[in-house]
Amino acid sequence: MDVLQNTTLGFLTSNGSSLIQPIMQGFTSLFLLGGFAFQAVLGLPGSARLRRDGEILKRTVDDFIAKEEPIALEELLCNIGSSGCHAQGASSGIVIASPSTSDPNYFYTWTRDAALVFKAIVDRLAYSYDANLQTQIQNYIVAQAKLQTVSNPSGSLSDGTGLGEAKYNVDLSAFTDGWGRPQRDGPALRAIAMIGYSKWLVANGYKSTATDLVWPIIRNDLTYVAQYWNQTGFDLWEEVNGSSFFTTAAQHRSLVEGSALAKTLGTSCPACDAIAPQVLCFLQTFWSPSNGYILANTNVNNGRSAKDANVILGSIHTFDPALGCDTATFQPCSDRALASHKAVVDAFRDIYTINSGVSAGSPIAVGRYPEDVYYNGNPWYLNTLAAAEQLYDSLYVWQTQGSITVTTTSLPFFQDLVPGVSAGTYNAGSETYTTLYNAVFIYAEGFVNIVSQYAGSDGSLAEQFDRNDGTPLSARDLTWSYASFLTAVARRSGIVPAGWAGAGSTATSVPGVCKATSQAGSYSTATISSFPASQTAITTGPPSNTFTRPTVTTTSAGPCATATSVKVTFNELKTTVYGQTVKIVGNVAALGNWDTSKAVALSASQYTTSNPVWQATVTLPAGQTIQYKYIVVNTDGSISWEADPDRSYTVPKTCATTAVKSDTWR
Repeated sequence: MDVLQNTTLGFLTSNGSSLIQPIMQGFTSLFLLGGFAFQAVLGLPGSARLRRDGEILKRTVDDFIAKEEPIALEELLCNIGSSGCHAQGASSGIVIASPSTSDPNYFYTWTRDAALVFKAIVDRLAYSYDANLQTQIQNYIVAQAKLQTVSNPSGSLSDGTGLGEAKYNVDLSAFTDGWGRPQRDGPALRAIAMIGYSKWLVANGYKSTATDLVWPIIRNDLTYVAQYWNQTGFDLWEEVNGSSFFTTAAQHRSLVEGSALAKTLGTSCPACDAIAPQVLCFLQTFWSPSNGYILANTNVNNGRSAKDANVILGSIHTFDPALGCDTATFQPCSDRALASHKAVVDAFRDIYTINSGVSAGSPIAVGRYPEDVYYNGNPWYLNTLAAAEQLYDSLYVWQTQGSITVTTTSLPFFQDLVPGVSAGTYNAGSETYTTLYNAVFIYAEGFVNIVSQYAGSDGSLAEQFDRNDGTPLSARDLTWSYASFLTAVARRSGIVPAGWAGAGSTATSVPGVCKATSQAGSYSTATISSFPASQTAITTGPPSNTFTRPTVTTTSAGPCATATSVKVTFNELKTTVYGQTVKIVGNVAALGNWDTSKAVALSASQYTTSNPVWQATVTLPAGQTIQYKYIVVNTDGSISWEADPDRSYTVPKTCATTAVKSDTWR
């Protein structure tokens, strides 16, 4: 049984061939397509410049990943009790959302977050065996068995209602303060994570362990999903009480995958088989033909646009590479999912200062939803990474199936990247396929590059980063942020988890008539205190690939020249009154050598009440470190300086000839 699949994704040449390097090297050199092919499709000159810019971006992301991946894994494990370096006081196997204990206090464990974190760990184990990760997984399963029995404000295990509780204290006791209850995604996501480990156990000869120890926990969660799926609850952001796309998609996957596991273990899940088609039927109602995107939440009237990263997360966490671009399950490369990717991402283009002036089809920082006011509403690392991951998933499928289909639904998404493209199916080897593939790859890389730009200087990933200047905000070292980084990087490397729908599955068959039926079941305490020793992997190497890869060729775009000077655009957020001017002055000649009479004036051409940004572009030597400040010149000629200390900035010394520095008046 395959527990993970791998095919190394490559950037494409003008004949559509894939450039494939050894496993874990991921996508290779960018923009390796002939100048004629690229210009013929895009109608744009300057392929050499485009190759250079693509190569710069690839190198930048490569460098960031090489440094960040070990940090992300280490920090993620630090947030798991009881031995995690940030998780003192947490029970064994408990995932703390963040070490932050005030402003905000995230030193709790959420069923949803923990399940997503451990799904990432299970996938990592399935790809390459690690005894330490296996111990963490086993501790998690033992802890979750205990949590299922904890009575809480949502209810208890006797009728399953307690499984809808979202949040617990880290010592496994109930959290009893007010909260958004119930949250119905947790049981489904927890089942999915444990099903993943059960499939690994079966594949390595430990079927009895999966049957006797893990299945009883999974069965409780699947019973909950089948019984309560058609009742409203709070969404993954814990704010909207209604029906959530993310929750419904996870529920459908859990029932389908749970039924398949049950059969493998020699048992059955009749409720899974009966209810899964109806959940899939309901899932279709989230698609809005009139809006052209997936509605994040329904059965609620909160005045929002329903554009929400919820839908991107729902798509990537139900990704099955064997389903291709299936529309019914909203696979990442389906036309509906790509149209929704555009709608969600574009919703943040004009509301964040750090996204100012970035046109459609270019990567930006992505938040939860445009109406967000939590911490003033900011981009989230995990959502920006999710935007990249959906595109990497799509690239994987397109490469393995050998074609890209552009429909009238997904056409606006593709036209943002390749303006001259039209609806149709483009086979690998064609100029249009090559151009589309490469454009989507560069788009995906850009989202990761946004994260690299605003990650903490020590590699830390908080929950959010400031919409104005990119400063990390809210809870520090968010476990979900680190998990999102690791899964996005894995997809970039062409490493994808095994599918969940199963061969010959009816998982994509939508019933002709939807029925909001549910099926009640019984719940029982899962007794587990430890796992048998020495249940190691049969083989520690990566599983063999089951997908056919395109013919391999190699071409090189060659190195790019390091820039000697860089045009740096300074963005300063400062609210002013009519007649005032913002200027920048510093310790180098280009900034006036601290002489305010020679300071560089910033332009207010992009200034609005909601986005009071002043901008100026200054050419500086690459690699130069400068000190500077902003000043306001008043109508009477007097000068107001911003507060100390002096700002410092080192001009990038790469192939890039432009850079952006965003600041806020202090």
